[in-house]
Amino acid sequence: MNYEIKNEYIKAKIKSFGAELNSLQKIDKDLEYIWQGDAKYWARHSPILFPIVGRLKEDSYFYKNQKYKMSQHGIARDKEFEVVNKKDDFIEFRLCSDEKSLEIYPFDFELYLSYKLEKNSLIVTYKVKNKSDGKMFFSIGAHPAFNWSLEEDLKKEDYFLEFDVSNSKRYFLNELGLVYDSTNLEFEEKKLFLNEELFKDDALVFNDLNIKQVIFKSLKSDKFIKVNFENFPYLGIWSKPSSAPFLCIEPWFGVADDKNSNQNFEDKKGIITLQKDEVFSCFYSIEV
Repeated sequence: MNYEIKNEYIKAKIKSFGAELNSLQKIDKDLEYIWQGDAKYWARHSPILFPIVGRLKEDSYFYKNQKYKMSQHGIARDKEFEVVNKKDDFIEFRLCSDEKSLEIYPFDFELYLSYKLEKNSLIVTYKVKNKSDGKMFFSIGAHPAFNWSLEEDLKKEDYFLEFDVSNSKRYFLNELGLVYDSTNLEFEEKKLFLNEELFKDDALVFNDLNIKQVIFKSLKSDKFIKVNFENFPYLGIWSKPSSAPFLCIEPWFGVADDKNSNQNFEDKKGIITLQKDEVFSCFYSIEV
């Protein structure tokens, strides 16, 4: 089911399947900010990445000497969530572990996603509860896709990303989606000018707690998207280098496996540990 929330400034729609944001608009405008999905390019809108971000080496991992298979970005994006709270400008979804999830991911959990409108911003909050008897290991991340461009008369090359830092550590992904190298990337006056060629070797992945904000905009327009995300250690920027008309700005707590990973889940790069009954929470916002 698709639910709508709104205030006097903006409105959003979120599907119960995957608790996935699929629309964000200003009340008085027809402009759609969220990519509407097209299987020709990429059929999703804004999936949640849980309990892994990115790809595992050989799409598998080991926990307590047992091997588990898990595909890229985990299981939550393909699960039906239940609504646990709904107001005009707020909605909260919940996903609980079950027998099927335990076959892939051997931890009992409760995962909450909430969406709250405040003026021209949508605040997205993730909350993870460890319901297992022992420690729980996981990663979590966002994957919102935005229309690129935001106006019909502008080209993709008219857009840039404005960062709040002058340079950052960038990871490189190989053809298997695994981290294999890193470098320091300098931004031109804190700007990364966009073109399809940027994504010929997959996503741009940054490891930098100093990045707390990215603005997607053009010098030829006053329309913009500002994504705020304090304390997220990783950031992905992605599109498909096939004239795909979307751009993803992805704050992450977690990252793909290193090509030399030992595949032990407890040793995974960017993994989060929760003790029994402990709760992890984080949030990011989208301002338009």
